[in-house]
Amino acid sequence: MASLLLLVTAACRQERAGSSDVTGVASTLAPTHVGRQACAACHPKEAALHAGSHHDLALQQPTETTVLGDFDGATLERSSGTTTFLRQDDHHVVRTEGPDGELQDYRVAHLFGAVPLQQCLLSLGDGRLQAFTGCWDDRPESAGGQRWFDLHDGEPVAHDDVLHWTGPAQNWNHQCAECHSTNLVKDFDDTTGHFETTWSEEDVSCEACHGPGSAHVAWAEAGADTSRADRGLTVRFAARGAATWGFVGDDPIARKLNDVDRSQELDTCGRCHSRRSALVSPADPSAPLADTHRLSLLDEGLYHADGQVLDEVFVLGSFLQSRMHAEGVTCTDCHDPHSGELRAEGDATCAQCHRPDVYFTREHHHHEPGTEGASCLSCHAPVSTFMVIDGRRDHSFPVPRPDLSVELGTPNACNDCHADQSSQWAADRVVEWHGPTRERGADWARAIAAGRKRSAGAGRLLAELVRDHEQPAIVRSTALGLLQAFPSSTAHELTRAGLSDASDLVRRTAVGALGGWEASTRVAVGWSLLDDPRRAVRTEAVGVMAPVAGLVPPGQRATFDAALAEYRQLQAMNADRADAWVSLGNVEAALGDAVKARAHYEKAIDLQPSFVPASVNLADLLRALGRDEEGEVVLRRLLALVPDSAEAHHALGLTLVRLGQKHEAVSELGRAAQLGSDPRLTWVHALALVDLGRRDEAVLRLEAAAQRWTGDRSLLSSLVQLTEEAGDREAAARWRERLAATTQE
Repeated sequence: MASLLLLVTAACRQERAGSSDVTGVASTLAPTHVGRQACAACHPKEAALHAGSHHDLALQQPTETTVLGDFDGATLERSSGTTTFLRQDDHHVVRTEGPDGELQDYRVAHLFGAVPLQQCLLSLGDGRLQAFTGCWDDRPESAGGQRWFDLHDGEPVAHDDVLHWTGPAQNWNHQCAECHSTNLVKDFDDTTGHFETTWSEEDVSCEACHGPGSAHVAWAEAGADTSRADRGLTVRFAARGAATWGFVGDDPIARKLNDVDRSQELDTCGRCHSRRSALVSPADPSAPLADTHRLSLLDEGLYHADGQVLDEVFVLGSFLQSRMHAEGVTCTDCHDPHSGELRAEGDATCAQCHRPDVYFTREHHHHEPGTEGASCLSCHAPVSTFMVIDGRRDHSFPVPRPDLSVELGTPNACNDCHADQSSQWAADRVVEWHGPTRERGADWARAIAAGRKRSAGAGRLLAELVRDHEQPAIVRSTALGLLQAFPSSTAHELTRAGLSDASDLVRRTAVGALGGWEASTRVAVGWSLLDDPRRAVRTEAVGVMAPVAGLVPPGQRATFDAALAEYRQLQAMNADRADAWVSLGNVEAALGDAVKARAHYEKAIDLQPSFVPASVNLADLLRALGRDEEGEVVLRRLLALVPDSAEAHHALGLTLVRLGQKHEAVSELGRAAQLGSDPRLTWVHALALVDLGRRDEAVLRLEAAAQRWTGDRSLLSSLVQLTEEAGDREAAARWRERLAATTQE
């Protein structure tokens, strides 16, 4: 692995330096970064708009003018103790607990953001910069600002927690740097543990979006030949100017009047304005998003069931759900691309496409004109607050659906204002205004919610959603992933169809779902995805196809080998992260190389001892090698660090079963079922109870679980079997009926 990392690093450095031919003459074909000053000379208006913008202030050197916080001995009480902000000579210093929990002085290396809060980047050595979680609130004092505050908002975070400012979750090089600088190359050497992170400019500058500009400068200096379509730009965004909009007849909403593909703009913005993980470094700004990043779906914990924002997801996943996206709207229709500000103030932005005489009326919004309730943004772009004080609007632009709030517990904009009223009250008002049937909004939320809860009927609802190509691809992809918990011929057919879907998100989910398929079928239907046009799909396919690669004739292995090399390069790029080493270990285990797999798992554990998958997967590898005694040691060491991990307790319980320690195993499996939210944990625990002769207790636990996860077939089939064996025909018939209902889906 070290040699692979060195090879990748050398390649990146060569690319940044410029390649040479055999005669030693430097090639000038690849454009290079020239910096904003070169751009500003010809584009002063755009440079002026960019100056002082959030992009411009994304990363700064600490100076008397750029530092916003109080460093004159101010203190901040945190769960770990008192942090003091000081000046020492010409430096700004944070005195706080370090990785060992002891107080230490850290110089501020860089400033991170500005509005409404500013963070400090502190160095831990080895090129490692960390985002300190004590932040300066830059809002006016009248709004509660001009103070230091803790991002953890009083929640205790120990010095050895991954969320501590010194931990991997706050590492700037991996977590933040790409989107707060231009032309970033993370460049981590796993042999030394040292970062050699580089960038061209310390903020999000011109070339972060337009790509390296040397060829464009050369074009301009050579006379700006207008016949050259690209003008030397890596990314020109010409489609924006080519798109035309207008009102057709009496339509209340403007429509795009020509067929212009503007996906490049969305991909460029979405590279940073999304919840995603990087696939390459540095990212080519001209490439499709799925070639450079892996976008998160509408996963539980990130989004509510109706797609509204729950966690910090950074806009794109929300916008892809919107009707505006479906109609061809992109970011710069509403936002100036250089300042980032709205093109018009407040609701005037909406009035660009939505006729005020239709939408800015009491008949539409049912509120007193000029009040908060009459505002488009209040109803259709509700605010969620992150980082304690940073309010961000939901870009799915949802239609308020308090009826779904009543049914599913999702939020709604009505009760954001009318917090003293119930969701049912709000739903009743909507019925008064619009009648009992809602024609707009995320009706698909019922399918997503049912799938998450493993509810009866979920399989049918999810299948209908996957089939509906009128729905956003990110929604269909999410539904297809959830559908895998409800195996059926329909799920099988939809997964197979998803492999050739027009959306890379759906293809990615479909190929990821093939892991449980019979080996020869998996090869037959999924092998082509190793050569998919999008890197996000190809890398997903590697893990699924690795266990069956041996079934492919040697002459066809080239496709897999190329995808595998790309996959290894991705993990090498992220060699500072435990999850990258686990991914490598999983692939090597699937390929049958237990020695390499074990080394990768152990590397992950060295990097982050509390990372649960590393130890669990290592224990499973040891099981396959017939060395469960060693696996038990690995898992007990893990549980000493993360005693509330359901996955770790479950893995230890299974290990103890194999070692013949059944009573202790049942205890561990029960603890896993208590801590976890997966019906399989309860099912396995129940089977272990039966093995110890505790059948009645097993039935009680299965019954409770079947009330929570009403559509889980493993629970229901076990209840049928156990009640039949106990002679309880009435109960067996009842459970059999419920099982039959789910099977028919």
